[in-house]
Amino acid sequence: MASDIGTMSQLTVWKAIEEMRELSAEGLSFSFSFMSYDRTKQTTHGIVEVRNARLRNKSKLVNFENSELIEPYIDLDTNELRRFSHPTLMTFNGRTVELL
Repeated sequence: MASDIGTMSQLTVWKAIEEMRELSAEGLSFSFSFMSYDRTKQTTHGIVEVRNARLRNKSKLVNFENSELIEPYIDLDTNELRRFSHPTLMTFNGRTVELL
C-alpha cells in the first residue's frame, strides 16, 4: 500500500501541534515557521521563523473567534509572548508541515 506509506511520512498540522505540546510539557523547545497574517487588515508580513520556542497554556478566560485554532507560544530567544494560527504553520523542527 504505497498510499499508506506516503501518509505515514507526512507531517500534518495536527501531528505537529501534538508534538509541540508534548515537547513543551517536557520542558523542551523546538523551532517552527508560519506565515504571518493580520486578519483585521487582511495583510501578511511574510514568513515568521522562530528558532527556539515552547507552547504556553491556552487561557480559559479568553474567548475569541476561532480560538481553537490559535496556539500561544513563547519565543525563548526574545522572551516575547506570541501566538500563531494552526493553518499558517509551515515547518516544525525542520520538517515541512502539510495542511490536511
